[in-house]
Amino acid sequence: MRQARHPDVTELTLVSVLTALSDPIRVGVVRVLSDGRERGWGELRAPVAKSTLSHHLRVLRDAGITRTRQEGTRCYVTLRRDDVEARFPGLLDVVLAAAHADDVGRQVELGAGAS
Repeated sequence: MRQARHPDVTELTLVSVLTALSDPIRVGVVRVLSDGRERGWGELRAPVAKSTLSHHLRVLRDAGITRTRQEGTRCYVTLRRDDVEARFPGLLDVVLAAAHADDVGRQVELGAGAS
């Protein structure tokens, strides 16, 4: 597998970030990752096929919202909170608060064995 490309913080655009956050599954992934911990892709549970979840993770990565790290055959993802905050101060906090209030993304959770 080739190394994933992550946009520099200066390359993040409001349109790409908001587009990535326009899907409830992707908002759910961000909610799960908002605790600041790196998670293995296999820990994430969503009511979509694995290939669809992989697509959602790629959209988030391409928008600069998450960072993906590969270790052998495993992939790990983390929220780029500091980078998004540097470019768009307060945006993630507002999105996460609204998602929590409206229960958006609740269907994405950590699977058994995740701590």
